[in-house]
Amino acid sequence: MGETVKKLVKRIKVDLDLCNGCRSCEMACAAFHAKPQYSNFNPARARIRVHINEQRDEWIAVRSTDYTKAECDARRSYTIKGEEYHDCTFCGTICPSRDLYYEPDSGLPLKCDMCESDPPLEEPMCVQICSRNCLTYYEEEMELPVVESTLPGDDMGLGLQHLVDKYGYDKLLDQVARLSQKR
Repeated sequence: MGETVKKLVKRIKVDLDLCNGCRSCEMACAAFHAKPQYSNFNPARARIRVHINEQRDEWIAVRSTDYTKAECDARRSYTIKGEEYHDCTFCGTICPSRDLYYEPDSGLPLKCDMCESDPPLEEPMCVQICSRNCLTYYEEEMELPVVESTLPGDDMGLGLQHLVDKYGYDKLLDQVARLSQKR
């Protein structure tokens, strides 16, 4: 077995029975990530979205997570309020087969960054604003495998490599050029 390292992992637990679909988490996230910060409330920029099943009166808050290179045909089952679901709605939202959670201007995938800021927030904005406490922030120490990266900037380099794999080098460069012209 390979080398491992203990790392503090930030997580947000979603209690599906408490969510009433108010979407305050979406608005708080969108405002926090607006440029300049808190200048607008465009839900298309949110890293958390509330999915609605109006027929069953169910509301499900789903965060954007890590980009995954592989598309998955496997169906997972979920039990919510005693009913079993077989749906990819609950999978990581930056799945290559889905067109959700993309930055509206650049088209690049959004990923929840737990509202990292300087100074750091005690809890992500979506958790702070949730009046029904369906979102709970916690940290968990986990033993993770050491991944050797030859890419510059580790996380950034890995993220860029995933974008190149998904969209191609030319499309990524076009998007970066487009963004730099707006500055």
